[in-house]
Order: sequence, then structure tokens, then C-alpha cells
Amino acid sequence: MTQADDALAQLQRLETDELARYCDAIQVTGEIAQVLELTLSRGQDLWCARGALMAYGAGIDWALQVPGGAGKALSRMMSGEGLALVRVRPQGGGDRVVLTANQPGKLATWDLDRGPIICTSGSFVAALGDVDIDVTMARSAGAALFGGAGLFLQKLSGTGIAVVHGSGDFVAHQLAAGEKLLVSTGNLAVFSATVTYGVRGVGGCGKSLFGGEGLFMTELVGPGWVMLQSLKKGVPAQGRQRQG
Repeated sequence: MTQADDALAQLQRLETDELARYCDAIQVTGEIAQVLELTLSRGQDLWCARGALMAYGAGIDWALQVPGGAGKALSRMMSGEGLALVRVRPQGGGDRVVLTANQPGKLATWDLDRGPIICTSGSFVAALGDVDIDVTMARSAGAALFGGAGLFLQKLSGTGIAVVHGSGDFVAHQLAAGEKLLVSTGNLAVFSATVTYGVRGVGGCGKSLFGGEGLFMTELVGPGWVMLQSLKKGVPAQGRQRQG
């Protein structure tokens, strides 16, 4: 089994045992657009993306905060996730929080003890535990304009559980050292922090104008695993049909 196969297997199963260290109950519901319901322990905060907080109990308090403080403000704005995330705090115990990605697809969990991950815009949903939510930069500045993933992406590390979203289904790829993979705009979801990324032109006016993928593709370089998503985030269904 490759690292990518193992990563996909871990994403496809709910990290129930690991999550139990940070909350009292866990449940994932839904088929087309899944939601995650957590019953939080007293004093257990969590981070979640803006718009991900679908519902919560009366004992839940939340506020907008910038992970890492003011020093990370500018780079966070460039990451496509906005300046601040939502910091959720239970005032007591036994209060429920319901999280959603607001898009069709799968919610998955990743135990950061297995290694840090990089999330593209819209893939990060929440984090529980002592998780460092930082911003990392592509090796190529062109990624900000043309790569689809953006110049700045969110890097999750530390100890805890990350909740991520894949639009459609997750598709795993394992990259050897120096091996390259070109990914269509919007189809990159999550990858291991050992992978570097940039952009590459598709070449030729005909491809650029009529290929349906634009001028550039996101270029990923191993070693490490890459998790693609079968549906492009932010692309209307009608637009996807025209490309097909």
C-alpha cells in the first residue's frame, strides 16, 4: 500500500477514536453534501471556516479571530479563506455544533500526528486540538493568478484533527521524489506538506482557447501524496457540462 492509498483510507474513515479525545460524540450524515455533528466537551474550542457553522446549541459562543495574530493577516487574506476564521467555544459541556462545507462532496478527517497537510481554498472545514493553522506559499508566484490553487494555501500542523472537504470524490495519487503531476484548475483538494506546487502553461493557443482548462495547470512535485477532488470547486454545473 502506498502512502497515497493509506492517506485515502484514513480520509475515508471517520477518525472516531482520535476525535473522542476532543469531543463527546461524533456523527457524519448526508450523502450528497455531508454535515459533521460534534458534541463538544467543556473547554474544548475548535476552529472552523467562515460559513461552515451550520447550527449550534445555546451554550456555544463563537467569534472571528485571525490564527497566528495580526502578523498572519495579510497572507491569510491572500489564501482565499478570508482574514479570520471562526473560533467556537462551548460555555459548558454537551453542546452540539453542526458543520458543513456548503458544497456537494465528502467530509473527511485527518489526524495530524500522521503529518502536516496543505489545504486549497474551500477544502479546510475545521480543526480540533492543538493545531497550528498557518499559510504557506507556492514556489511560483504565477500560481496566485493562474494555478487555481492560489499563491497562499493553508498549512495545518501540530497535534489534533483536521476536517477537510472534497468536492465530489477524493482521488489519491502518490508522487515519488521529483515526480510531477499536472492538475486541472479547481480539482486539487489536499496534499501532504512534502509536496511543492507551482504552475505550468498548457502550451498552444488552441489548447488555451478550446481545451476548457485555461492557460495554466497546477504543477505538483513529489515526494508525497496528493488528494484530488472529482468536481471543481466554484465551477457551476452548467460550466462543467460545457467543458465536457
